Amino acid sequence: MNENFKQLLAGVKCFIFDVDGVLTNGSLFVMPDELIRVMNIRDGYALHEAVKAKYKVCIISGGKSESVRTRLNNLGVTNIHLGVTDKKEKLREILDDYDLNTEDILYMGDDLPDFEVMKLIGVPVCPNDAAHEIRELSLYISPFKGGDGCVRDVIEQVMRLHGRWPYQSPETTT
Repeated sequence: MNENFKQLLAGVKCFIFDVDGVLTNGSLFVMPDELIRVMNIRDGYALHEAVKAKYKVCIISGGKSESVRTRLNNLGVTNIHLGVTDKKEKLREILDDYDLNTEDILYMGDDLPDFEVMKLIGVPVCPNDAAHEIRELSLYISPFKGGDGCVRDVIEQVMRLHGRWPYQSPETTT
């Protein structure tokens, strides 16, 4: 990780994540009554720790799964926007609601619906298996794929840099 990226991470106050392809691997199990997604337990742990540490954690997704909302609510994430068709407008609402600047936000997306909003924020990042256009736009590409620890990766980096990651040894803050 280069020094400029660390400087950007130092200013992060808010995490915004897409769901499908970021918190999940993008696969769906098609069942008679709903679409089933799989989430990584380590990503969930990091989300929970970020909420406990008083970071703003938001979800912006075009998907509409109420089971996703339930899972995230159980982790303490309450700013969940599902069924969003205009992610840029939702970003503006979040900025206003929390009195944030675009530089305060780390946004992780993986595919073209995230492209326009990622161009606006201070720290655009993506999973290793993101679409080509998103990878080119991102300041950091996690070595982990969507649904396989990429969320944990970026949350842990920010929290360690801020000295707020649980069980952190003193030498890991630099």
